[in-house]
Amino acid sequence: MRYLVAVFRDRIQAEEAYARLEASNFAMDDISILGDGYSNKDEFGLRNPKELAWRQVRLMATWLVPFGFGGGFVFNAITGLDTFPWAGVIGNQLMGGLLGAGSGLMGSFFIGGGPAMFFNNNDTPYRDRLEAGEYLVVVNGGESVITQAARVLQALDPEVIDAG
Repeated sequence: MRYLVAVFRDRIQAEEAYARLEASNFAMDDISILGDGYSNKDEFGLRNPKELAWRQVRLMATWLVPFGFGGGFVFNAITGLDTFPWAGVIGNQLMGGLLGAGSGLMGSFFIGGGPAMFFNNNDTPYRDRLEAGEYLVVVNGGESVITQAARVLQALDPEVIDAG
């Protein structure tokens, strides 16, 4: 399945696009309007990638931090390393556990998508348009449906029309 997304400045234009698609005998189950008063971005699946990345980091940290602590503690106990002579045997094992937990936290951040939270400029242009008060008309279907819908919507001069 493919999608065709057309961006309109206001509700009236989006409703007109919907009406023209309906008049052109498109299956209305395959057409959606996103915006105020219609489907919202979360219902349609336009999730914020930063929220998803943060959720993934937390989920991974739930498992990696305790395992890292256990791994660091056991590694120090097995090898008998005396990295921190001032801490004694138990202190060295606890410090090994804390360093392992820190490594688990770092791993969950980098593997869970943490860098995307800070270095991803704009992977959500449609979310941004919805937040700016614009409306999206989305057509779902095969290649021929997308081609026909593009012809119908192009006549309405949308701000952006994108097939994906």
